[in-house]
Amino acid sequence: MDSTMPASSSGAAPTSTVTSAPLETAKSISQLPVYWLGHSGSDVFLYREFLPANGTEDPIQAALLAMTSQRPLDGDYFSPWRKPSKLGASISAQNVITVDISADAFSDNVDEGIATRAIQQLVYTATAAAASAALIAANQSIQVVLLVDGHTDYRAFGQVLLDKPLVRQPRYTAPIWVVDPQEGATSTGALEVHGRAVSPDGSLQWQLLKRGASNSLDVYLSGTTSVTSGANQLGDFSFTVGAPAGEYELRLFYRDPNDPQAQPGVETKMVHFK
Repeated sequence: MDSTMPASSSGAAPTSTVTSAPLETAKSISQLPVYWLGHSGSDVFLYREFLPANGTEDPIQAALLAMTSQRPLDGDYFSPWRKPSKLGASISAQNVITVDISADAFSDNVDEGIATRAIQQLVYTATAAAASAALIAANQSIQVVLLVDGHTDYRAFGQVLLDKPLVRQPRYTAPIWVVDPQEGATSTGALEVHGRAVSPDGSLQWQLLKRGASNSLDVYLSGTTSVTSGANQLGDFSFTVGAPAGEYELRLFYRDPNDPQAQPGVETKMVHFK
């Protein structure tokens, strides 16, 4: 687990230009939306995965329990949370999610930047679970009240005072994140890639790198794809790619006109072709 922000980052102002963080749409109750922290360049952002769910569990509580006790599918992601001895969640008719978590869920060795992002990790996961389970409409506003052992005003991770309702902060959303495929996915034919991103010119660069016998990664295919919303706006992207059998790294980034070799916003997934 990473406990501190990268040395080249202040930790306070993410470099992402995301300005909105829309809620998820209703999805199968067999999947839990869970957010993790992950590095991109010199900053740390929020990334989402879908994990298997038991359809009989409360979706918000189940998603938060997964967030605090399971490991991400993608080894590039991490979480500063510990498994709590107590965890409860409820949602009111006023679209307020109340989460009551025990104090043992908080690590005691993280800096302010990671702590702030971890609180947003919980907010994003709780609200995503509510929206995915159709407990709230995607176009409605929603707040999260975080209690610790039943009390307000707790200083989470020793850094963040929980003295008011919380909402999603868009600036912590990753500039590029692949929704599908998830880490380790296997394709028997053409692989469909979907995700969300924001880029200065409304386009992304992608590469498919094949893992060689010496464990090296060499570019096999590359191309560009468009973000549906255009320049500097969070939107969707999709494209299809195929390759011979083997293990590959899918890599996406946007261009920096001042540094053609840079790969800002980079996001990667390991995939397998049969």
